[in-house]
Amino acid sequence: MTYVVTDACIRCKYMDCVEVCPVDCFYEGENMLVINPSECIDCGVCEPECPAEAILPDTESGLEKWLELNNTFSAQWPNVSRKNDQTPADADEHKGEEGKFEKYFSPEPGAGD
Repeated sequence: MTYVVTDACIRCKYMDCVEVCPVDCFYEGENMLVINPSECIDCGVCEPECPAEAILPDTESGLEKWLELNNTFSAQWPNVSRKNDQTPADADEHKGEEGKFEKYFSPEPGAGD
């Protein structure tokens, strides 16, 4: 099992999850984070820390797309191990919004550490 970041993170990117991760398995895109599934130790401490409820265990049904996306982009984006100032100013306005992947997803990397 591993944890995955879903589209609920897009345009929110609160980064509270990054602060508690003991293995630094988060990678930063321009407007979302992903988890490297091969680095995640399945501890689950990140899941309750996410204000957008964007982190889920891959054992939940329908997350295959997100597992693949997390795997792909964690290999391309820079590692991030601490919360930085990259949380969008309008993050709260996008929390809970539907269809964020189709509307806003960017494959561009974020700043990382």
